[in-house]
Amino acid sequence: MRIAVIADIHANYEAFEAVLDRIEALRVNKIVCLGDIVGYGANPNECVDLVRDRKIKSVMGNHDACAAGLEEPDGFNPLARSALFWTRENLKEEKGLFLMTLPRELRVIDFHLFHGSMCNLNRYILGKSDAIENFLLLSKLPGDSVNGFFGHTHVRTVFSIGKAGVETEEALELSLSPDKRYLINPGSVGQPRDGDPRATFLVYDENERRVTFHRVEYDVKACQKKILSAGLPPMHAERLVWGR
Repeated sequence: MRIAVIADIHANYEAFEAVLDRIEALRVNKIVCLGDIVGYGANPNECVDLVRDRKIKSVMGNHDACAAGLEEPDGFNPLARSALFWTRENLKEEKGLFLMTLPRELRVIDFHLFHGSMCNLNRYILGKSDAIENFLLLSKLPGDSVNGFFGHTHVRTVFSIGKAGVETEEALELSLSPDKRYLINPGSVGQPRDGDPRATFLVYDENERRVTFHRVEYDVKACQKKILSAGLPPMHAERLVWGR
């Protein structure tokens, strides 16, 4: 089975469409999403519809939870909070109900799917100490060699743990070792923050136990125009060019 893993769409319809077109060409069996379908961008309803229409299994992100009214954006920075309140006002009721029913965790093959950290939607896995905490949580799950896919940071990341302890891996194509466990972030579809503005995702080949990262160009200007026309904070448009 070949699985496409996406994360952090953030209501960027142009990036989401471009990624789905590339995924279709790759002939995967399933698409899964690591949360934050909405937030920041100007097309929350359309992005929710794409997730539903394509039958993409998704976990809940922190922006999804706040947009649905399950949580308040108390820890958000002012620009993110402003975009979240705009999303609440413009999100159709049935889309909010869909976000409200998303699970906070999923299991696909030998991977556990979650958004931020296994213990908190809003926490980030940024360094080795964060990774160790989550590897310990993974080790308590039933089943052998459980790995994790996570999002939230908007940065493509691979942590592995084996005899040498926790390591980071930089390869764009990675064969998973049976002697290691992995925590892998595919990067962001709608708002990359690693200096590369292209949308990013990964494909996991179960038979070959191989992860391959992909980058996709999309119509950034069209997305920016929508954000500005909607009255969302201009920074959310500007940063799309920088990939920051």
